[in-house]
Amino acid sequence: MSDLLRTPLFPLYAQYEGVRCIDFGGWELPVQFSGIQKEHEAVRERAGLFDVSHMGEFTVTGEQAEAFLQHMMTNDVTAIVPGQAQYTLMCYPDGGVVDDLLIYKLAEQQYMLVVNASNIDKDWAWLQEHIIPGVNMTNDSEQTALLALQGPLSVDILAKVIDTNVDAGAIEPFRFVQHAEVCGVKLLLSRTGYTGEDGFELYVAADQAALVWNGLMEAGADVGLVPAGLGARDTLRFEAKLPLYGQELSPTISPLEAGLGMFVKLNTGPFIGHQALLQQKNDGPARKLIGIEVLERGIPRPHYPIYADGVQIGEVTTGTQSPTLKRNLGLALIDSKYTALGTPLEIEIRGKKLKAEVVKTPFHKRTRTLKTPIQGAEQA
Repeated sequence: MSDLLRTPLFPLYAQYEGVRCIDFGGWELPVQFSGIQKEHEAVRERAGLFDVSHMGEFTVTGEQAEAFLQHMMTNDVTAIVPGQAQYTLMCYPDGGVVDDLLIYKLAEQQYMLVVNASNIDKDWAWLQEHIIPGVNMTNDSEQTALLALQGPLSVDILAKVIDTNVDAGAIEPFRFVQHAEVCGVKLLLSRTGYTGEDGFELYVAADQAALVWNGLMEAGADVGLVPAGLGARDTLRFEAKLPLYGQELSPTISPLEAGLGMFVKLNTGPFIGHQALLQQKNDGPARKLIGIEVLERGIPRPHYPIYADGVQIGEVTTGTQSPTLKRNLGLALIDSKYTALGTPLEIEIRGKKLKAEVVKTPFHKRTRTLKTPIQGAEQA
């Protein structure tokens, strides 16, 4: 896999005996270090540390930066203040999704965009195509590493290695501190994540990422911190119903169909896709993303067809046996007429139609202080 891209932390993977890497969107990334189930449980009960340095980071500055981003994004960029992050989406004129992302307001007219790894080039081109005078953009993806410390003990672990001038526990959800010192390294520390648990994301210079990784792992050794891979990241975000670009969101799936209407501010002025999404809201989306449970022996997987009344009404976007609940669950995009809780459905698995039904989402929800169901914007 020598032709694949590697993160700055790749040399550290070899120290973990059970590590297994895969081709993930052109990156050689760990799907697991010790086992998906073990890593999943660690994040739910204690803490896990993820290398998500494949994500992309753009800096947007200039006197027209806010106006530019307001035109490109579905959320209200004018509502955030320096030190605050916001989940949002970029759409095509027809309402399909270019990408879902986080915006960090670093200062007035200075922002960092965090985009999905597989969309870095596409997003850059899309933004450049629409850029206006008074805006400057830089692509800082290669110079930036990103670590995600997630789980109920993440605050306690971070407290051992953070500068005494910063109280990690006092950082509110979707707020961040620039120039925080963690493991002796200056970085951006954000109370965000993609697991449905409490946690932090640490944006650090690529050449200093290993120092932070090793320091956090040592600080968390006595409370069961484990390195965690993409497998657990996917099952964790799935249980929390956090969308994955390419599955729950795509150029053919709108934010409204995906149940993300709270991040589409149709009353704040036109943005790209505004008219199409306004029409879709007024008409009611023809499809909706719902949760399903397979009632017979079978695990739902992406693209498995869903049936009702003898006809196909949609397909699975993500599915697995929930590591937390031990139930065969899935997210599915289906005809809106069949989305009421308890609606009987059928799912085709290996040529057989098995009984299923619509169930409540998210499948897992911790007792939390977070103010919004979306914690982060990861994806393929």
